Amino acid sequence: MTEPRLYQSVAQQIRALIESGEYPPGSRLPGERDLAQRFNVSRVTIREAEIALEAQGWLAIRTGSGVYVLPRPVDGLDTLPKVTAFELTTARSVIEAEAAALAATHVTDEQITQLEKLIQTMSGDGPSEDPGEDADQRFHLAIARISGNTVIEFFVRLLWRMRNEVPEVKRVYAKVCKHDHDARADEHQAIVEALRRRDPARARVAMREHFHRLFEAMLEATETEALEELKQRTEQDRQRFLVTMRL
Repeated sequence: MTEPRLYQSVAQQIRALIESGEYPPGSRLPGERDLAQRFNVSRVTIREAEIALEAQGWLAIRTGSGVYVLPRPVDGLDTLPKVTAFELTTARSVIEAEAAALAATHVTDEQITQLEKLIQTMSGDGPSEDPGEDADQRFHLAIARISGNTVIEFFVRLLWRMRNEVPEVKRVYAKVCKHDHDARADEHQAIVEALRRRDPARARVAMREHFHRLFEAMLEATETEALEELKQRTEQDRQRFLVTMRL
């Protein structure tokens, strides 16, 4: 088992090397074995560090080719806009549905196997100690990569940055995703089945249905939260009224 937080330290060191110019945008990182020797860690730790940097938009992991340094955002793109969870989910539904449709025309059997392993991890059946969010993110980024469209892959990464870094969005997603492991795994399995059939239309629909269910779950969660807040305010008003009546 990887030493806790070790991969995060390695990720920070690799990021520092990228920022220093040792690994410029477009370059390929040295192999896992070379990096493991350089940082005196296991290859598993290197792999986890690279996955973390991929999620942050620093690297692109291309199966069979290597790990590449991505260009850094320019012209203000590094500043994330203030969006709601509902706006983000709507955008994800549009863009990621098309990513799934394109992926259905490019996906290999090996990539399908990798996606299925991520689903196992999401449902808690895999070896990972983090069965939810990490596997979910890796699943969606993998489909964007499999689509073969660099622009779509870039925007999916940007959407995930908003998902993880915009506080209000992160809060709403956490409230929903904490309790939907089973539904999420089933929906992702439907997407994989469409990819296995190499059926773009079916893959598009499966992805849209996944986000439709997520959208409805967020509505329910926010409505419940709003009702609870209203109940608390009402009780506070009631207590203030009772205090006033006793004066």
